[in-house]
Amino acid sequence: MPATKDQIEAARAQEAEANEQEYVTVPLAGHDGVTKDVRCVPAGRWRASTIRALNSGEIDTFMEINLHPDDFEIFEELDPTMDGFGKFVADASRISGESLGKSSGPSRSSRSTRKR
Repeated sequence: MPATKDQIEAARAQEAEANEQEYVTVPLAGHDGVTKDVRCVPAGRWRASTIRALNSGEIDTFMEINLHPDDFEIFEELDPTMDGFGKFVADASRISGESLGKSSGPSRSSRSTRKR
């Protein structure tokens, strides 16, 4: 039996809702102190290529890939300072439940490995 119009619309609504859940809402402060919420990919899902862009200072590329397409223009309008951008990255990490800090590495063994 083919899907009805109502079923198709319901499926589209569910798909749209699922796409919205692919983003977290993060405040972004502009250079003039105005803050607006933008939707960003959760920090744990940032691709390595976007992290390389960020490390290379390509902030526009980083934001264009990680922001919701409708929110990139807000980023351009706000034109945040580096302090504002740094806070945005920290907030995106915190809101996503991810830590972007350096790994502490393995802990030292409490036992000595030296032969006696």
